[in-house]
Amino acid sequence: MSEPTDDITPGGADAIGYGDAFAELEQILDELEDDEVDVDILAERVARASELIRVCRGRISAAQMSVEQIVADLEDLTPADPDG
Repeated sequence: MSEPTDDITPGGADAIGYGDAFAELEQILDELEDDEVDVDILAERVARASELIRVCRGRISAAQMSVEQIVADLEDLTPADPDG
């Protein structure tokens, strides 16, 4: 099992990409589904998962805004329908 990265700091979420965050979330989920999860690290892993979820949501939100802006820019370039 690979070591979790601790690249998430307030204001420094750019240190980890969506794919890496998602992969680490999957790893944490696998750990938490194990009946033998160490209770001493349970809260730590859940907290890390929460941080990673925030990163993923932020990345999705940023991508959505970017796509919406691109579509709006393209619509500005489309000539108006003279019959409409």
